[in-house]
Amino acid sequence: MKINLYEYLAGNDYPGRGICIGKTPSGKKAMIAYFIMGRSVNSRNRVFDTIKGGICTKAADPSKMTDPHLIIYNPVLTLGSTTIVTNGDQTNTIRDFMSRKKFPGFGFEAALDTRTFEDDGPNWTPRVSGVVDMRAGSYKLSILKSCDGNEKSVQRFTFSYPYPLAGEGHFISTYKCNGTPIPSYEGEPLRVIIDEENPDKYASKLWKALNEDNKVSLFVRAIDLATRSYKDVIINKYKAVEG
Repeated sequence: MKINLYEYLAGNDYPGRGICIGKTPSGKKAMIAYFIMGRSVNSRNRVFDTIKGGICTKAADPSKMTDPHLIIYNPVLTLGSTTIVTNGDQTNTIRDFMSRKKFPGFGFEAALDTRTFEDDGPNWTPRVSGVVDMRAGSYKLSILKSCDGNEKSVQRFTFSYPYPLAGEGHFISTYKCNGTPIPSYEGEPLRVIIDEENPDKYASKLWKALNEDNKVSLFVRAIDLATRSYKDVIINKYKAVEG
């Protein structure tokens, strides 16, 4: 059953970092969304900024950054006809594996087999990742998580969607909800409704749904599957301090 993602997010004050990938109602575009949230000052002190083919995180106020570990990374990179989106520096790991021409097909899953969840006990935050074929709109999602909070056991799950339907997508996040420690996401990605062709309108609806206190930044990319061209939208809660 498809759910309304806006309602789901509005009813969950801390899903953490989330990825949603799917097709627009026309089926002519792939839509990608990625957001970050934060409870600590250090986590909230971030903005998305553009880089070639994607985005990076950076400190909104560098003077207030206490620990860049797990905070600064490239959430989105573009490699040929593939968009890579993740919640950590595994974006680069996936890009590096997929660019190895000597090993065709040795990519997404193999790259994530070299990684584990974040070393931020007791939360052991999962790593969530996605790749999108910008020609067909097919995609994969992955989560690397601990086994019920046991740091000695990593679990790796990959979900493949080779024939996505128009007007729907799938959503996965790092956390199930708020808590101490924060419970990891459980189960398959949620099947959700994609109701917009326009990335600006889609971003606006998602941003409004996210918890006002905890939301930090949101990225949306709409890909024209016929041309592989795309439009990116970034919304930041905080303004970067000019150096």
